[in-house]
Amino acid sequence: MKKNATSLGRPREYDIELAVEKAMAVFWSKGYEGTSLLDLTTAMKISRPSLYAAFGNKEQLFLRVLDKYRAEPASYLARSLEEPTARAAFESLLEGAIRLQAGGTLPLGCLYVQGALATNEAFDAIRQELVSRRFAGEEAIRTRFEKAKSDGDLPTDSSPTDLAKFTVTVLHGLAVQAASGDNIDELRQVARIALNAFPGK
Repeated sequence: MKKNATSLGRPREYDIELAVEKAMAVFWSKGYEGTSLLDLTTAMKISRPSLYAAFGNKEQLFLRVLDKYRAEPASYLARSLEEPTARAAFESLLEGAIRLQAGGTLPLGCLYVQGALATNEAFDAIRQELVSRRFAGEEAIRTRFEKAKSDGDLPTDSSPTDLAKFTVTVLHGLAVQAASGDNIDELRQVARIALNAFPGK
């Protein structure tokens, strides 16, 4: 009797994606350094050899998790930058961050922020990767604000670079506060104050 083709070779792609989703929740909650291989294999329901076979090692798995985080939970960033005005984009970024970080069943805070907490020199490559990804987000925001200024949507004396830095500082602050237990209403009050400080209409 022939074996089903799916019983041979590597697992189905949706099983791999489910495993990455489970790993994401662990890394998000505990950070990279605080997550052990036992934490991962328990959450993913796979053996250590299977983890190595599918992902290479813990670092490679974490990079896969970061890609999934950007494409799914954190996809609000790209959508927000498509708003018609800089102010609307800023407001959408704040609301998207709040909904992600404190509004559902996902872990509190931001994976890009939580992932690097307490990372020592042995994990410097991971810390640098997270810094690089956060900077890429800041650059995308700056580019959007540059366009807004060019279109006359922002005052001529405004600095897209400074506004982008202000934006990511507020977003990261919201993430820390969410991870510390602030609820949605408390975070939205902070967002309202930040929105009042943002130029334009």
